[in-house]
Amino acid sequence: MKAVRFHDFGDPEVLRYEDVDQPTPGAGQVRVRVAATSFNPIDAGVRAGGMRGPMPVALPHTPGRDVAGAVDALGEGVTGLEIGAPVVGFLPMVEDGAAAEYVLMGADLLTAAPRDLPLADAAALPLVGLTAWQALFDHGGLEAGQRVLVNGAGGAVGGYAVQLARWAGAHVVATASPRSAAAVKDAGADEVVDHTSVEVTAAVTEPVDVVLNLAPVDPERLAALTDLVRPGGVVVNTTVWMPAPTDEGRGVRGVNLFVRGDAEQLARLVALVDGGELRVEIARRVPLAELPALHAEAAAGGLPGKVVVLVPGA
Repeated sequence: MKAVRFHDFGDPEVLRYEDVDQPTPGAGQVRVRVAATSFNPIDAGVRAGGMRGPMPVALPHTPGRDVAGAVDALGEGVTGLEIGAPVVGFLPMVEDGAAAEYVLMGADLLTAAPRDLPLADAAALPLVGLTAWQALFDHGGLEAGQRVLVNGAGGAVGGYAVQLARWAGAHVVATASPRSAAAVKDAGADEVVDHTSVEVTAAVTEPVDVVLNLAPVDPERLAALTDLVRPGGVVVNTTVWMPAPTDEGRGVRGVNLFVRGDAEQLARLVALVDGGELRVEIARRVPLAELPALHAEAAAGGLPGKVVVLVPGA
């Protein structure tokens, strides 16, 4: 089968599109015929070697945390799944990913794919959707009637966070650049702050219950976000190379978010997609063979939105 792998850590040039052996599922595992994966910034960090402490991977390594595809083979003891069933899942960070024609996954990490979405497009949902869900609800405890600030709402996680917070009945304040402001407003933000022209701490005049920081701001600006949180509130931070700020005097907690696979939560996200309450936004679709070039493009200046990586023959 074809796969993209890297045999050494380094720049995007270490990625190779090559032939590898097709894996065989073990007990409790499922082999998925991959329709698509997606690009996430964490893939670049792992490839570059900057995440070897928290996410040690064995070499050679196949990137791609998201998977959308069809069940191809079942390992011993797997029940509740049928060959050919369309599924989506989020692969553990340290295991081989889905930038390949086939991938092995624990059966407990898979859920049925959205019914009304092209199967390949479903690869845009798991990692970013789970990140937004866990940030807002597991760690933020967001409830109807509360106020949330999504700092850096113009990215893929931000789009889901705004939609989910609005679905939950919260008042959503979001920061975005002029390029993404209209999309953020369309996603459901009640207020949009142009962070390129004004300091967030000056623009947000009413306290919020939850701050979700998705932006790579400097430590001083990150710490200043605690001033916007009411006593007893929380700052959830996804830029984990900086610790989440706290304000012990006012009881403001800081949480560093490491997203985890959760099939039950992913199934709830799929249900929201099928119910028309959550939109899956995709900026581009590229073939698997172009994944190394996609990494190079991201390293040169970032990617505008979510990119789905299509696997040939699926």
